[in-house]
Amino acid sequence: MELTWRPLTLADVEAVTRLCAVAEETDRTGEHWDEGDVRQEMSGPSVDLPGASIGAWDGPRLVSYALVVPRAAAEPVHQPHVASLTDPEHRTDEVASVLTEWLVRTGRNVHAQHFPDAKLELHAGAHENERWYISLLERGGFKQERTFVEMRADLTSLPPAPPLPDDLPLAACEEHYDALVLDARNAAFAGHWGSTWLSADEWKHRFRGNKDFQPDLSFLLLSPERDRVVAFVMSSFYEADALATGVRELHVNYVGTLAEARGRGLASALLAHTLEAGRAAGFERSSLSVDVDNTHRALAVYERCGYRTAERNYGYVLPLN
Repeated sequence: MELTWRPLTLADVEAVTRLCAVAEETDRTGEHWDEGDVRQEMSGPSVDLPGASIGAWDGPRLVSYALVVPRAAAEPVHQPHVASLTDPEHRTDEVASVLTEWLVRTGRNVHAQHFPDAKLELHAGAHENERWYISLLERGGFKQERTFVEMRADLTSLPPAPPLPDDLPLAACEEHYDALVLDARNAAFAGHWGSTWLSADEWKHRFRGNKDFQPDLSFLLLSPERDRVVAFVMSSFYEADALATGVRELHVNYVGTLAEARGRGLASALLAHTLEAGRAAGFERSSLSVDVDNTHRALAVYERCGYRTAERNYGYVLPLN
């Protein structure tokens, strides 16, 4: 049957969720999505479903989709994120050709709408098991630029926690600190590969307004005057993963320290405190992702806190000057 291609709408949430489950049976990425997760992602402040999404339908069944999402800044390169997923039964050369052509064309259009005077790179992420998607990206000219390791820690056997500093007050991530946390995140991650400045709307979508955010298990070290966040750990809990695996896993989204405070062991101490709090709250495991080429030796920090490498994801880039 010939496929029908059209933009996605929020009415397609159930179909996208079903496609995610079908693909996961083959790809085994460890990610599981329920309808709430999918709706949340499709409703993001930067997502333009009418103009920057596409779905392929085999009769009533969604068998492939793709998205292009712009960044909030171009510093100095605009790096829209592209994503795509295809039912294993429809992973054909023809579908791959349609998707790669669409990603490039739509990436250029999205770029022209947001940062027409900046340089353009399309960025994509792929789990090591997503072999067909990796081949699609490489066929389209994307090159692997980075390797990210997914790390996990068993919360039942944590190493001894280093002490928290006496001079920096500890606080849970309460809502009145949100603007300070965002400022600290944008400062701490400036210059990190693939990372750009986040707007307040994007930050709210990822955390305070996100159903998965765990504010009571996200912690801050404040300046003595309590007017700046010096270090932070942001955490989430993905219920769909727990239902699929039977394991309650606390995912650490961000660990960051301001440049002037690095070298004091703040990240290790705050992360260790977070993991102990997670264990006390009934979590059995923690996970996080880190760039193996991180210049701040983050991999070693996480290993000291009990994390071990579990699997890999790759960052792909296609420059379009």
